[in-house]
Amino acid sequence: MEAAESRKLLLLAPILLCCFVGISGAQSYIGVNYGEVADNLPSPDATVRLLKSTAISKVRLYGVDAGVIRALAGTGISLVVGVANGEIPAIAADPAAAAGWLAGNVLPFIPASTISVVAVGNEVLESGDAALAAALLPAMQNLRAAAVAAGDAAAAIKFSTVNTMAVLAQSDPPSTGAFHAEVAAQLQQILGFLSRTGAPFMINPYPYFAYQSDPRPDTLAFCLFQPNAGRVDAGSKIKYTNMFDAQVDAVKSALGRAGYGGVDIVVAETGWPTRGDPTEAGATVDNARAYVSNLVAHLRSGAGTPLMPGKPVDTYLFALYDEDLKPGPASERSFGLYHTDLTMAYDAGLTSSGGGAATPSNGAGATVQPKGGSGWCVASAGATDAQLQTDMDYACSQVGVDCAAIQPGGACFQPNTVRAHAAYAMNQLYQAAGGHPWNCDFRQSATLTSSNPSYGSCMFTGGQ
Repeated sequence: MEAAESRKLLLLAPILLCCFVGISGAQSYIGVNYGEVADNLPSPDATVRLLKSTAISKVRLYGVDAGVIRALAGTGISLVVGVANGEIPAIAADPAAAAGWLAGNVLPFIPASTISVVAVGNEVLESGDAALAAALLPAMQNLRAAAVAAGDAAAAIKFSTVNTMAVLAQSDPPSTGAFHAEVAAQLQQILGFLSRTGAPFMINPYPYFAYQSDPRPDTLAFCLFQPNAGRVDAGSKIKYTNMFDAQVDAVKSALGRAGYGGVDIVVAETGWPTRGDPTEAGATVDNARAYVSNLVAHLRSGAGTPLMPGKPVDTYLFALYDEDLKPGPASERSFGLYHTDLTMAYDAGLTSSGGGAATPSNGAGATVQPKGGSGWCVASAGATDAQLQTDMDYACSQVGVDCAAIQPGGACFQPNTVRAHAAYAMNQLYQAAGGHPWNCDFRQSATLTSSNPSYGSCMFTGGQ
């Protein structure tokens, strides 16, 4: 009954399939982190050519790289540049130091290059350095004052700081989201500054790390935007079908609890590693591709999150390249969307239809031809009705999927079986999500076919 009612709701709010397909050019809400802890990075010009072949419209630097900033001039790709943690105390202590930092690291590049945000420090409040944390807001204030004094181009830049999910004392369920008492007082003042200046709250949600702490199959599906039973927030009664929305809405709840629910959220980092140490569960190419490609499709849908519906959250994917000099476990060096030879680590659905895109790689350096976008996705022979019912409920709950045809009186209602209805719903989601082979996985309860499953007046979207 619950599944039927959820499908009926779709009849009240049909959403055009074009929200998912036929997208070309950059999307304003998709960005990427450009880390440079590596000794084999391509030239700035080569990197910019790569970026221009994708849907990426924003780049976050962890510092200030003049070569990259100049190479991005006139491209329409905006930049976040960073103030290093070690620079914060001097900037906080002296307005002249703030003006000097701006004069050396921002003013020479604007307006030719678009610098939208200066991230003052990285994960400062979680650093354990009380003196550094205390200097954060004064540094932000001094830099903002220097920018206003420098004129209109600089005055338009926003000043914020990047936080991890560790600033939250509570995040599950999302409606209980609240900031840690240890940072609440400082955050309250910082949030006031962000609110007054129209700057965003920048946060790093990583479903990958949530899976590391709870490596069950159903948690993996929840993290990868794959079919799952969902998780109901007992407080809000909202049913969440993916970890990304749950984490972002926990931040939204925490901001509201602090009295600053109107401050915009920007996802400064999120990603999934392609490999890891033996103890790092789930760090594989397939999982990385599933997470990032499904996240990109989710952003493109325009659905937003349950607490912020109808608007995609600006999201910076981590990261553009693998960084071979980063310390720590193998996963830290393996988040790249692209190899440093400019081939794809995997196809995340970021390629612009304008052409000139990089070629996918199999992860070992050999290139492979992209495939997908043809055929139909149907129920596999070995799938049980219970599996197919779960998959159908999931598919019909997604934005861009209209299951009206399998409702009573619909063109595909007969035969009235779970298998027939599930095949229609799974194909709808497969086609809406971009028609990539991994969009037809459904935990191995679906398969691709080149035989058109349409019959009578029941038409399945797809084909060549």
